[in-house]
Amino acid sequence: MHTFPTQAVVLAGGQGSRLRPYTDDRPKPMVEIPGTGTPIIGHQLSWLAAEGVTDAVVSCGHLAEVLQEWLESASAELPLRVTTVVEHEPLGRGGGLKHAAKRLPAPGEPWYATNGDIWTRFSLREMAAFHAERAATATLALARPRIPWGAVETDEFGHVLDFIEAPPSPYLINAGVYVFASDFTDLLPDLGDHERTTFPGLARERRLAGFPLPQGAYWRAIDTAKDLTEAAKELAAGRKLPH
Repeated sequence: MHTFPTQAVVLAGGQGSRLRPYTDDRPKPMVEIPGTGTPIIGHQLSWLAAEGVTDAVVSCGHLAEVLQEWLESASAELPLRVTTVVEHEPLGRGGGLKHAAKRLPAPGEPWYATNGDIWTRFSLREMAAFHAERAATATLALARPRIPWGAVETDEFGHVLDFIEAPPSPYLINAGVYVFASDFTDLLPDLGDHERTTFPGLARERRLAGFPLPQGAYWRAIDTAKDLTEAAKELAAGRKLPH
């Protein structure tokens, strides 16, 4: 019987420069998904709570006060306890994660983490069970995004056989959602990016696991204005979406 993590870190400190003008007056996770009336981070906190998380630490940076004000005004409706930490100097993703993890209520327990610009729904409990079965130190969710261009299929003679609109990528990518064992925190850099330091080291030692998102799970990184438009379109089309 697995015990599932009840604590999480949300990395919400990025500049979101590719989402301008939306991010001129708010941090990226505060951008609203058109048609929902809720910022990305609101969707994330509801999802985490639905998956059994009782405590979340939100790591703020760019325009931190906007995010803190929203969390304060929404605190009565929020389905879990939320603490914020502020990076006054950019610490990098790994440093930001470590800084926030120090505020988790149960340092000896495993924890989830998510990037603040991910809009998704899948079973975190399934991912935590996958992580525990492999006795991994860290597990990352893996997505197979659609390529934003049409692909052209050819035969060995160079004849064009078919045009495929926005095919799924042949590669899995880091989906920006994680399960970490309690001892992972000490392996994080104080400054810098854990994806360049901590993760490669764990991979060499076979202590890093990759959990492919279940078939049909909704996943989208909100990086650009186009992503917002696409998310709104998918919502309007009634795709099986996060609530």
